[in-house]
Amino acid sequence: MSSSAFQAPPVLTLDELIAQRDDALRDYEALVRRGLSLDLTRGKPSARQLDLASRMLTLPSGHKAADGTDCRNYGGLQGLSELRAIFSGSLQVPVAQLVAAGNSSLSLMHDSIVHAMLGRLPGAERRWADEPRIAFLCPVPGYDRHFALCERFGIELIPVPMTDEGPDMDVVERLALEDPQIKGIWCVPKYSNPSGVSYGDETVRRLAAMPVAAPDFRIFWDNAYAVHHLTDTPAEIADLLALCEENGNPDRAFVFGSTSKITFAGGGVAFFGSSAANVAWLLGYTAKRTIGPDKINHLRHVEFLRDEDGLAEHMRHHRELIRPKFDAVETILTKELGGTGLASWSNPAGGYFISLDVLEGCAREVVSRAAGAGIALTPAGATHPYGNDPRDSTIRIAPTYPELDEVELAITGLATCVRLVGTEKLLEQAR
Repeated sequence: MSSSAFQAPPVLTLDELIAQRDDALRDYEALVRRGLSLDLTRGKPSARQLDLASRMLTLPSGHKAADGTDCRNYGGLQGLSELRAIFSGSLQVPVAQLVAAGNSSLSLMHDSIVHAMLGRLPGAERRWADEPRIAFLCPVPGYDRHFALCERFGIELIPVPMTDEGPDMDVVERLALEDPQIKGIWCVPKYSNPSGVSYGDETVRRLAAMPVAAPDFRIFWDNAYAVHHLTDTPAEIADLLALCEENGNPDRAFVFGSTSKITFAGGGVAFFGSSAANVAWLLGYTAKRTIGPDKINHLRHVEFLRDEDGLAEHMRHHRELIRPKFDAVETILTKELGGTGLASWSNPAGGYFISLDVLEGCAREVVSRAAGAGIALTPAGATHPYGNDPRDSTIRIAPTYPELDEVELAITGLATCVRLVGTEKLLEQAR
């Protein structure tokens, strides 16, 4: 991942700032008059991306798995082994330790927390529900759905700063060692949401090896963008599961992934990977609520994707559709905001998001002004626990869903809002 540098704004006189503000205000008023209606709120695949998997609607051609299992019937709680084999490499989980489930990895994360609350994790002294307090470490900026899931169950969220190599491991190690009520950490290790950071090898090694106060500490490793590359040089991350085993912590990692942004977002397959003990733990509780996943859908994915090479080929088609949108964001932000000192932004090598940082105290107002001009953005603060960005500076950009011309309009309009709000802030400080 590369990013623009946050430079100090040029030193301007009061009259120059007023003129700059007036120019930005005129541009903003013209923007409002256009009556736009554009949506950059969520990282959804576009209709054209979904069309890439349209052939799946005619699949599967039969109903038998490779081992002869009749996929129309009950059973097969761990999911088809041939589907698990396709994703084993990209998720860095041995086939035997990978579960293929329903369409949502968020559901698997939810269930993992519920089972830890109401049951007992391998290595745990008691159920999480019986603890006086539960807390998770949350690298920020991060993913709002992770935070919302914890809030749903009353789990305290503790922010941890992100670096260019992943979470600040000095902070993570200190907190996890001193507080036995810290039971987990959220991680999006490849092309993180929203910064695009991929974890460095040393970060992964330290996560796997670090001493912790809670014997049932878990790394929730949401590898959502494992194959979502935007360049010809994909990011490579260290094998967390293997490193946990190597360092005597085999049960520490919960690995999650899905095909939600690969095939059909509403009709994909989600994955859970971990140690043999953790897989047995999850399946034991899962058996109480389902007799098996949708194996017909599993078979459909196997026929469509074929193998790891087929998966890589399919993702190259995705890249052809979305890379121009990311390029447009970079080009427009550089043209409109480069050298102004009013913003910096990420230029990710994969994933679904771009992180835009504006002057401190300006993000909420930028999002509000954009809404006033018909450009919907993810709420400011969503990238932080409890919706509270203490610097009020980070805005998440999701460019995949709109068409390219809409992305160009929206980002040009967003840049206008950043110029207006940022210049107003500088003018306020100068007076």
